[in-house]
Amino acid sequence: MTRIVNSLSEISDTYQALFVDLWGCVHDGVAALPDAVAALQKYRQSGGKVVLVTNSPRPRASVEIQLDGFGVPRDAWDTIATSGDSARSAMFRGVVGEKIFFMGTEDEKAAFLKPIAVVHDAVEITPVPLEEAEGIVCCGAFDSHADPEVNRPIFLAAKTRGLKLLCANPDIVVDRGETREWCAGALAKLYTEMGGESLYFGKPHPPIYDLARRRLAEVSDSVPDDRILAIGDGIHTDIQGAVGEDIDSLFITGGLAAAETGTDQQPNPELLNAYLDKSGFHPSFSIGFLR
Repeated sequence: MTRIVNSLSEISDTYQALFVDLWGCVHDGVAALPDAVAALQKYRQSGGKVVLVTNSPRPRASVEIQLDGFGVPRDAWDTIATSGDSARSAMFRGVVGEKIFFMGTEDEKAAFLKPIAVVHDAVEITPVPLEEAEGIVCCGAFDSHADPEVNRPIFLAAKTRGLKLLCANPDIVVDRGETREWCAGALAKLYTEMGGESLYFGKPHPPIYDLARRRLAEVSDSVPDDRILAIGDGIHTDIQGAVGEDIDSLFITGGLAAAETGTDQQPNPELLNAYLDKSGFHPSFSIGFLR
């Protein structure tokens, strides 16, 4: 059974490093969450390391700029691991071919197709129409407010040709302020349900945790897994991923699952436990909001 805590500082002394989700935990897609920022600053002042582990399809440098715009100060974190960087590494190794059909915004496309230094002998990636593509790279929907089902005709044509879909963001939905938006994970889920093959590189899948550990090693001495705490509001991304990696986790109930867990400032214990039982994943700790 999860333990409900009142603040990060109540448990943080046990951990040398945090793997912290961004959207819904540190910012709401519009602005920084002040209590979360203060908690991370305090943790770093005590000597802990903070790795921001995000399913954003953006490269690390692009996320840094985005965080500056949201008002997340740079003294609240040490380094960043993104699903986008993990997926880009695979793309430039040619896992879905050299000619790709890109799904997402033009800004996402420009950032995602930038060369990545860690891949030697990278293949040359060329965006092409679907009928010429060897694979699909999905950073998100063309319209994040439209039902993913609108993509069914595209996916039917792609599945018929046996194209693989590289999913750069396994999240199903995010809340931008008060507005819920569909993410690449919803499209990849649909493609898989239709019989297509989707490849995932963000939480809860192992590649992004490998990247997060490499990023941590760049800013810290060796940290054993039992001294890492994963923090996030996604039960099937952040918490499932932590369980799979055998690291402790702190579930932010006031994010995506606020209604299901009855969270105002803190979750309703009975609703929280019912939600966790239904999900099949039980975090080490839970809290309404990161503070």
